[in-house]
Amino acid sequence: MHQSDRSPLFVTNSSTTAPDWINNAFGQPAALPEGRLTPRRARLLELDNHFHCSLIGTCLGTGELRKLVPRFTDIDRKASDLQIHHMAVRLSSECPAGSKALQKLLDTRYAPEIKRFNRYKSADELQAAWSECLKAGDVPGAYWALMTHPAATEYLRQLAFGEVHMLSHLVGAANRADIHRLQALEDEKIRLQDKVERQQGRLQALAMEREALQRQAMARTVAPADERIVALEEQIRALHGALHARDQTIAHHHAHTHRLESALNDAEARIATLTASLQEWKTRADDMRVELNALDRHLSAPLDHPATTPADTPGLNGKRIVYVGGRPHSTQTISRYVKSSGGELIIHDGGLEDRRSLLPNALAGADLVVFPVDCVAHNAVTLLKRSCDRHEIPYRALRSASLASFMAALSVFDAGHACPHGGAGAAHFCLHHG
Repeated sequence: MHQSDRSPLFVTNSSTTAPDWINNAFGQPAALPEGRLTPRRARLLELDNHFHCSLIGTCLGTGELRKLVPRFTDIDRKASDLQIHHMAVRLSSECPAGSKALQKLLDTRYAPEIKRFNRYKSADELQAAWSECLKAGDVPGAYWALMTHPAATEYLRQLAFGEVHMLSHLVGAANRADIHRLQALEDEKIRLQDKVERQQGRLQALAMEREALQRQAMARTVAPADERIVALEEQIRALHGALHARDQTIAHHHAHTHRLESALNDAEARIATLTASLQEWKTRADDMRVELNALDRHLSAPLDHPATTPADTPGLNGKRIVYVGGRPHSTQTISRYVKSSGGELIIHDGGLEDRRSLLPNALAGADLVVFPVDCVAHNAVTLLKRSCDRHEIPYRALRSASLASFMAALSVFDAGHACPHGGAGAAHFCLHHG
């Protein structure tokens, strides 16, 4: 599939409006469009974005996502499981065609659960059915059927989301316990193998002794019914029976060991995934710590005394900063801060109300361009980066539209670390997930 054939990925702005029957998908029953007689199930694209990560991770496996995601994106097929998961979450909220494909896959896989949940007509019935499925461990299908059910309320969806989130913590603790049990079983396996080897050596010695006795018996001129030979033959038969029982025990332990090795490999894979996720959260925590430090320095010199502020922020004196995207209440606060610090702030909403074609003109004479990755259109960022690279204007991606993120970016800019490629730390952010 060519790039031009794919639906564009985009980030919706909080000011975008939607039909009432979509906005009311949570909470009270929605007012249906004219001509619709019965409420329908919610689509994946209509659910709140913060549910998507939980739904994709709980209800779909990585193998299924690796087949579906490359059909709508240019992601490398050797990408990690975490990257495949992130791209699937983006498709569910930003690409109508990709979201529709994910919806179809989930509906097909969990058709029995959807049919069963369709019998329930009220939120109380849904909550009771969900509780039973949670106790029985039947989570993925019931979770999808509940989240898209016409009678599901915002409270019920949030309740199910929280229970699935806590269940993931319990699974992590269980994995650690499984690893300890696997280690103990490995030690038991080694002990049993040593014991089997000793028993096999003993059986071989008895077999050699038997052969020697048979040769002696053949050399003698005694009757075949010699009591000693009969006793030895009975002993040999008993040893053969014991050897057969030992062989069965060994085969059982080998099969059990193979299952344990498979479980250990699965646990190691899950640990690798959790380690990558932990590293990502540590990186995000470091970025937030930088923002908090910048905000703390700002609060130590309040904006109510603008006469003292420029001395605390020497990097803004006479600086022209262009801010693309953001939210109205945040940009107003940032504008007051820049003005009180002796700088000039030019605001462009990225194409919602301001014409996107005017964005390159707004960059004229700019010392720095910033944009929050959680509140800006993808197409606007592409145009912004292209224009900044052409005119050699440094730009930075902000983790969020908050004043703290803006101040953290300025602290790096003051220290002389801003660069035309987004500055230090920009690679920690995903344009659509932060």
